[in-house]
Amino acid sequence: MTRTLLFVHQNFPGQYRHLAPALQRRGDRVVAIGGPTSQPLPGFPLHRYDPLPAGGVPPCHPWAADFQTKVLRAEAVARCLEPLLQAGLRPDLVIGHPGWGELLVVKDLLPDVPVLHQVEFIYQLQGADVGFDPEFADSDWRLRARLRLRRAPQLLALQDLDWGLAPTPWQASTVPAPYRQRLSVIHEGIDTAAIAPQGPARLQLQRAGLSFTPGDELVSFVARNLEPYRGFHTFMRMLPLLQRLRPRAQVVIVGGEGVSYGAAPPGGGSWKELMLQELGDSLDRSRIHFVGHVPHPVLHELFRATACHVYLTVPFVLSWSLLEAMSCGALVIGSATAPVQDVLTDGHNGLLVDFFDHRALAERLAAVLADPSSHHGLRQEARRTVVERFDLTRVCLPQQLELVDRLIA
Repeated sequence: MTRTLLFVHQNFPGQYRHLAPALQRRGDRVVAIGGPTSQPLPGFPLHRYDPLPAGGVPPCHPWAADFQTKVLRAEAVARCLEPLLQAGLRPDLVIGHPGWGELLVVKDLLPDVPVLHQVEFIYQLQGADVGFDPEFADSDWRLRARLRLRRAPQLLALQDLDWGLAPTPWQASTVPAPYRQRLSVIHEGIDTAAIAPQGPARLQLQRAGLSFTPGDELVSFVARNLEPYRGFHTFMRMLPLLQRLRPRAQVVIVGGEGVSYGAAPPGGGSWKELMLQELGDSLDRSRIHFVGHVPHPVLHELFRATACHVYLTVPFVLSWSLLEAMSCGALVIGSATAPVQDVLTDGHNGLLVDFFDHRALAERLAAVLADPSSHHGLRQEARRTVVERFDLTRVCLPQQLELVDRLIA
């Protein structure tokens, strides 16, 4: 019998780029509801909602603005879903991400249909990202109050939770204890067949007229946006010492100049501009290459060619880029923070440094560049870790499909 699965995600397909096609291939019917930026997958009905009400966003208390945005999304999803139900749509399971409020009223339309939540991270009042970096800590009680209220839609979603899906053990641990018994830890999965060591690797920077292959003193840093949440400030402050220790080292930095998490720099501008201004003449800018966002195949070629990849993050959501770098066989120096420590073990499949210690980072990088052959075993173990724990087709996708079947049954 054909089952019907309804995906709800403001930026569909998002985390479901692999799961949704896999369900369709085995004969299930897949329908998606997404926001204005959602992209259709071949053969999938996609129904977009508009989160903005016709009369504009009504005024509200500043502390309630985030909750209002999520309520507007919930209402927009309901307006989109209701005519589909009237036309005969009968989902056997709803799969979605509660982070934007889209699932808040789904149970009022589908009270008897199980809902699988993608639980990436529950905001923490202490012990996670907020207040972790003392350089950007703010003791104003109003900010703490806003954070407390920002948790409200997440806690409401947990109250209605049928089952949740978290990508890493530490991210699962951010869920309050009473709800963890309804939670599975399954990563979205890495296509280790395609994202793999492939030779001969070659990265070309056409504007700089440079070409890199394995063996060159190339250091890489990747983030969606270059900001303190992903340790960009620590990485930049490390570079003057690294350049003195390794005069031939070249650095490629991938990422935009906006803000994905946290706040913009005080006074405006970008964190890149701020750090370049702070470091001034202590940097040899000719050996630092900001390349913005790059296509995925280029990113993977960077991981294959780099002598060492640096991944830093405050305790927050783990980036796919870390696992993709490891899958390509890159040697990774990561921050000794959660959830990086769910994946990297110092001296086993990578190296760890204190998030704030830019001197230690520079010295460890210099040691790797001086003797790359002695770290070959770490590269092999990094690749093995991803293949054994995060492989898309053999590990993660089968676990996801089994969970879907169990919830429908």
